[in-house]
Amino acid sequence: MKANSLSRSLDSTLHAIADPTRRAILRRLARSEARVTDLAAPFRISLNSVSKHIRTLERAKLVERRKVGREHILRFRPEPLHRVQEWIMKQQEFWRASLEALDGLLNQANDMEE
Repeated sequence: MKANSLSRSLDSTLHAIADPTRRAILRRLARSEARVTDLAAPFRISLNSVSKHIRTLERAKLVERRKVGREHILRFRPEPLHRVQEWIMKQQEFWRASLEALDGLLNQANDMEE
């Protein structure tokens, strides 16, 4: 995946999971596929509002929709979250290495003062 495309993908995924309603939808879909109406049932918001949340999840490729007759069945796709996890791990490694290098420099400076 190209850097610009990866950045857009990360942005889209992080935006999608920033909302507690969307995270609740993903938690539910992580258990099993569900119809849109079933996903909407526990929320105190309109079906239209839940549909907007679902579209955000679909744009982030976290949710996949298929039609069975008149029903829309959704399933969770974890791959975008794996890319976020990889990005976070790279950031952790970068900062760990940077802080270790800084610590080494500070220790050298301290040793020179003694």
